[in-house]
Amino acid sequence: MFACSVGAQLNSAGPLLLGSASPAATAAGAMPNANPLALSAPADPPQGVYGVFQDFNFQAYAGYTCFRFYEVPNLTDNMNGVNFSAVYYPRGGWLGPDGELIAAFGSQSGVTSKFASGMGGVRLRHSAPRGLEVWVHGLVGGAHFLPQTAYGGLNAFSFEAGGGVDLTPHHRRLGYRLQV
Repeated sequence: MFACSVGAQLNSAGPLLLGSASPAATAAGAMPNANPLALSAPADPPQGVYGVFQDFNFQAYAGYTCFRFYEVPNLTDNMNGVNFSAVYYPRGGWLGPDGELIAAFGSQSGVTSKFASGMGGVRLRHSAPRGLEVWVHGLVGGAHFLPQTAYGGLNAFSFEAGGGVDLTPHHRRLGYRLQV
């Protein structure tokens, strides 16, 4: 059981403004609800509700990546590595510039192989209830692959198109991401 009590005290022994015998002060003292200081102060402006779901303007991501490189038919290279991405949504909007860096390492026929890529593009997001954020992005950039092969150069054009879901439990700043 919860209980609550509220009390008020009214002292009508004399006028509220001490040292003044003017009729206005006597009238103000006779009216217990009139407060001259409250009448002169402007009312606070109303505060609006700007959104129900908490959105952050800047997002950063770091995670594991598995990269499969198809060099020629019947010759593939499986690499493991990390990827980093950052996106900024101006004014907390739904569209923002996106950047991503990928670094992966593996071995190909006993030789260490390395892959690096840097891309930029746009990301669109939709904030859903319960801390879910659904997004899609399209990125273009450049890639670098080592070792040198007989089938092409070290540098190439790279692109990525995909999407994912971010889960941010209890609207914290750290969340989980599933992306394709």
